Amino acid sequence: MSKAIGIDFGLKRTGISISDELGIIATPLKTVASSELMQFLKELVLSENIETMVLGFPLGLNGADTDITPNVRLLKLALEKEFPQLKIVLFDERMTSKIAQKTLIQVASKKKRQQKGIIDQMSATIILQDYLNSIS
Repeated sequence: MSKAIGIDFGLKRTGISISDELGIIATPLKTVASSELMQFLKELVLSENIETMVLGFPLGLNGADTDITPNVRLLKLALEKEFPQLKIVLFDERMTSKIAQKTLIQVASKKKRQQKGIIDQMSATIILQDYLNSIS
């Protein structure tokens, strides 16, 4: 079996999550500077048995593009070019940041919640888990 990774792309930071080998459970992995994202993904694909990348697709509540949607489309094209052997999936990420913040309020200390990278990782985990649930 192979793994999937979730990507919550932001202009400054990107949250990354990873699934187990069975594709059942998503867990937070890391937050990386977006400028270093491609290099990080190259290393991750080499070190893990990655088959699928799930890229959070930002849409407004009305289904329209947001200000970052064009950047995510460009990232998808770049990922498809860099990793032609992988499945690259756009997956609706509406409300994941809000859900991540609410979840962290319930389970994490105030100091931990103030680390913005934690929210990015949690958002990537929610995106990936939602995707895994949708295909099972």
